[in-house]
Amino acid sequence: MSSWHELPRAAFDVETTGRDPHEARIVTASIILVNGLGRPLQELEWLVNPGISIPAEASAIHGITNDKAAKEGMDAAQAAAEIAQTLGSYFDAGIPVMAFNAPYDFTVLAEECGRHGMDMPEPTPVIDPFVLDKQMDRYRRGKRNLVALSEFYQVPLENAHTSAADAMATIGVADALAMKYPELQVDPSELHASQVEWCAKQATNFQEWLRRTKPDAVVDGVWPLREGVVHARPTAAAGQSI
Repeated sequence: MSSWHELPRAAFDVETTGRDPHEARIVTASIILVNGLGRPLQELEWLVNPGISIPAEASAIHGITNDKAAKEGMDAAQAAAEIAQTLGSYFDAGIPVMAFNAPYDFTVLAEECGRHGMDMPEPTPVIDPFVLDKQMDRYRRGKRNLVALSEFYQVPLENAHTSAADAMATIGVADALAMKYPELQVDPSELHASQVEWCAKQATNFQEWLRRTKPDAVVDGVWPLREGVVHARPTAAAGQSI
């Protein structure tokens, strides 16, 4: 039986206005579907007018200015609905969706949907190479962002911090992890459930480490949506009004 990294799979990435997923607005988003050989079957991109000012520090990362978003970006509600519907169709078909640091991207989308009177399909099955790497190689020193992991696993990444490039690299890193660690080659739903546990444990360990110097430090280990998100639901028809 083929592993998930040899079957159709997708990746999702957003670039936004800020770091807090509960407050950040989508500026660009990409969803890429690949076949069992990793060749793209569908590539979707959204440039969005977030409806608020894009901070200069965010523009410096992803390259989208307020002027470009205002002139060329689509309505945020329409974008959120289209993104949610696309992801929902994959989840309904059992196609795993990969997202690097998944709680950020899915929380941003859930909050965006909520602002516009919509909810989104429950994100499952999801595969998060950030969680997988920390679980499989716990004691490796150094950065574990997408750029660092792409370099470590020898995955090409050009135009980092553009949603399309990051989505494609996310698939590459996830595939590399599956090939290096055969124990990850399980049913996507089983792997999803394992990541829920792994992320919680990773957060607990990190919180304990932080509290050596910051006694009140709190690390959210809820995966693949951050604590407090209420806009995900198990039904199939995403993008409809509540």
